[in-house]
Amino acid sequence: MNATLRALNGFGLGARAGEQRRIGDPRGWLRAQLQGDAPVLRAPADASPDAIADAVRAFRTVGQVGVTARTEPEERRQARQQARRALVGIAAAESRAALTARVTAERPFVERLVAFWSNHLCISVGAKILVAPFAGSYEREAIRPHVLGRFEDMLLASAMHPAMLVYLDNFQSVGPTSVGARAARGRGQGGQQARGLNENYARELLELHTLGVDGGYTQQDVQELAKILTGWTVAGLARAQQQMGPVGNRRPARGRMAQASIDERLGFSFQELRHEPGAKTVLGVRYGEAGIEEGQRVIRALTRHPSTARFLATKLVAHFVSDEPPASAVERIARVYRDTDGDLRAVSAALVELPDAWTAHARKFRTPQDWLVAVVRAFDAPEAGAASMPLLRQLRHPIWSPQAPKGFGDTTQEWADPDSLLNRAELARTIARRMRAQRIDPRILVEVVDVPAGDPLHTLLADNTIAPDERIALALAGPAFQWR
Repeated sequence: MNATLRALNGFGLGARAGEQRRIGDPRGWLRAQLQGDAPVLRAPADASPDAIADAVRAFRTVGQVGVTARTEPEERRQARQQARRALVGIAAAESRAALTARVTAERPFVERLVAFWSNHLCISVGAKILVAPFAGSYEREAIRPHVLGRFEDMLLASAMHPAMLVYLDNFQSVGPTSVGARAARGRGQGGQQARGLNENYARELLELHTLGVDGGYTQQDVQELAKILTGWTVAGLARAQQQMGPVGNRRPARGRMAQASIDERLGFSFQELRHEPGAKTVLGVRYGEAGIEEGQRVIRALTRHPSTARFLATKLVAHFVSDEPPASAVERIARVYRDTDGDLRAVSAALVELPDAWTAHARKFRTPQDWLVAVVRAFDAPEAGAASMPLLRQLRHPIWSPQAPKGFGDTTQEWADPDSLLNRAELARTIARRMRAQRIDPRILVEVVDVPAGDPLHTLLADNTIAPDERIALALAGPAFQWR
């Protein structure tokens, strides 16, 4: 086992040609990357806050009867398509920027941590079109700033971000006996009454984000947590604001209400009139009525629960060591998490010091995203090309698009099926052909994978009877390049 390549590939995002010769102390190189804040990633020009707000409001407005009733069906269809393209375009620009950050990272360990936590607290562009424009800002604002901070701060930022609020429907959740729900029933708004309490986010917060499925919570805890989180919504979504307006004699005219919501800044909002009143109990702890503070208190408490330490440690060790995480390594990481109140910098440093991570048995099969990023890094490319997004879709691993709230898996079983391997082989050939003009010496690939001196890969890459692009394709599709 080459310790430097383990650092570059297992903890980082893929070695670049010649890079291992510049690293004298692999563990020291990783520890150094944990110093300071995580690198800042700026929003692409096409994904500014104003661009996101304009696209979201256009999409929300298109389907409203008051806006579209005067237009012909074909015009409405075209308007919907245009609004949808704007949302998808923002997501595409954000995806390419995020992938380029991984491809060009000088602190690849930190970028891997960003990707890990983004997938742990995942949202999905594929699940709801309205999530698309928020996905990039979610990773930039809720995940990236906290990967070397405290988990509770990351979790709170995630819970309050429009991407998560929309993805798991909490922005529509209304307390059954809240002021808004009672007023809606009094006005005979059956649709509002039917919408009511939504448990989606509360359930995933317990099962997937903190305690784990065996973490000791009950369905009653889910319901009580959902009530605590009522009122956590997104301001500036015009249609949603029209449906839940002020109550009693204070209700303004429809036109004025719509204008107020359009003028409102797009982002997190706590709306008291949606919030379920009264005390609630979660995991045996009573939370007195305190508005937004109820949710903040319970989220902080969840991050300090022993089950959360164990659940997160298991996922981290599985990601950085092996699909079957050693129990001793899990306990060691869980202890650091508990002792530091969820300090993720300390937890990440402890991962580097795990003896289990530096053995020949500690290796992980590369996910499609890992594989593509490693391919591009191997040739020291300056950015993720425009073809990267279609390639990831072909590999069934598009960025920010898991099929379920548990995120993408990262085990061998999930990605090493025959169809996936054949797909990689075909794409390896496509990539190699596109690189013909660069006249790359295939032998540089020996420097980025951990193979012994007598491995046949050395002979293959040096064989001048085989075309260079064919040698490159065979190496990228071969066994050595599939593991990190």
